[in-house]
Amino acid sequence: MAVSPLIVPPTSTLQNGRAVSSPLKNIPSNIASAQASSNGTPVATQVVPNATAAAQSTSLDLAEQLNEEEKRKYAKGKKLGEGTYANVYLGFLRSDPNQLVAIKKIKIQKEFTDGMAPDAVREIKHLQELSHPNIITLHSVFSSKDQNLNLVLEYLPRGDLEMLIRDTENIRYGAADIKAWMGMLTRAIWFCHENFVLHRDIKPNNLLIAADGEVKLADFGLARSFSDPYKPMTATVITRWYRPPELLLGARHYSGAVDIWSVGLVLAELVIRTPYIAGESDVNQTELICQAVGTPTEDNWPGVTKLAGYAAVKEGIPLRGRDHYMSLFGTLGVEGVDLLMKTLSLDPKKRITAREMLKHDWWHKDPRPTRKQDLPKKSGGQAKLTEDLKRRPGMVDDDRGSKVARKLDFGAAK
Repeated sequence: MAVSPLIVPPTSTLQNGRAVSSPLKNIPSNIASAQASSNGTPVATQVVPNATAAAQSTSLDLAEQLNEEEKRKYAKGKKLGEGTYANVYLGFLRSDPNQLVAIKKIKIQKEFTDGMAPDAVREIKHLQELSHPNIITLHSVFSSKDQNLNLVLEYLPRGDLEMLIRDTENIRYGAADIKAWMGMLTRAIWFCHENFVLHRDIKPNNLLIAADGEVKLADFGLARSFSDPYKPMTATVITRWYRPPELLLGARHYSGAVDIWSVGLVLAELVIRTPYIAGESDVNQTELICQAVGTPTEDNWPGVTKLAGYAAVKEGIPLRGRDHYMSLFGTLGVEGVDLLMKTLSLDPKKRITAREMLKHDWWHKDPRPTRKQDLPKKSGGQAKLTEDLKRRPGMVDDDRGSKVARKLDFGAAK
């Protein structure tokens, strides 16, 4: 039977009548203790040694009591990092100190009326609604005395996928590893789309890695529902290098196909270990898409000339064929290249869906996906996790040109 929200249960910091010790932080000695009956069931009476705390508790309204209850479930350990948007702490569950969490303390944003940016609200909303093994878990949300909001997230100590891609000197991986990572990402996107949620910022550094090797999709600051197909949406989403052509051309009505384009570019990047289409501006990004994939026309994308930004499209090359993709991504095999081509269809209506991706033949061909516990690892993941969490969610990073090791010459691959 569910516990009534009007009854504050005994604090979970006590087990068998004694406080649980923490390896990270001492638990205050004035935590309320609870008596237990002979069969281990807590009795209704609670002993509160601190009369002031008891009086304060009774003076709180219901919402404040529930907030205090959530706050007491977790203990903050050391500060992992501090940013202009948020501080990140290592924490643990008081009832089980071995269960580590990351506590993201979002600072008050004075430029917003309510003190909190809309992207933070979106992130909380969607993470509370979406529960999947390949989506980062939001355990709890509570406010602190200074009115800052605290997000309790699962602790993902291995950093993100971008770390592995960029470390070409120390990290080696093959087709089986790529297939495993892509399977996790595809399942995450499938689940989002099945629940009518667009992520709108898929990229390697939003794919965090858990201790067991599982990839988790994070940063839902730009996510939104797309259940109403007639409601216009903004085109200025998704980091430029992973932004699909329909958004670059100013489309205001779009679907999950925008995420699929980003997924395809993550797949390409895993193979060549550098961003596949890395433009320095929106115009340059469109030009590079025309070189890498082909120039959009009414023949290959009916209706494209009606988009507001189509006037900037220059005459280019026809759609790239299979041989072009095989020359660059041959390690994926014929089936893998076929899947990549279907994710990078210029016409979003012809682009493969996440559900169709999961049914593709590539997953059943050799090599089989690597087991998650055997996937490549990299040290220093905690520092990268801190960097990922302390930045403001939904920030479109379009100025990363200095981080690109090399740029592709699309004309060289015939």
